[in-house]
Amino acid sequence: MGLLSFLFGNKSKMIEEYKNRQAIIIDVRSKAEFSGGAIPGSKNIPLQQIDSQIERIKKMNKPVICCCASGIRSGNAANTLKKHGIDCINGGGWSSLQSRLN
Repeated sequence: MGLLSFLFGNKSKMIEEYKNRQAIIIDVRSKAEFSGGAIPGSKNIPLQQIDSQIERIKKMNKPVICCCASGIRSGNAANTLKKHGIDCINGGGWSSLQSRLN
């Protein structure tokens, strides 16, 4: 097994685990990007608004999978949420995450 298989296989398992725990998907792209296509049922909270939405996200009382276009913004969002005690992973780009969720 190569390093990439190990890394991406592990990520797929984590995504599956979060999916089984009824995780919510937070898409941190801009509203314009989100309206151009998104995972059905995902919530759009642009990265710039994550800090101001911490309490709202905590009240959802569910694990979170963050996504964006490529995985960079969702990685930043996941780190912010983790710092506030929210069970969260970076799901990466929304289109690849969508294929992993099916």
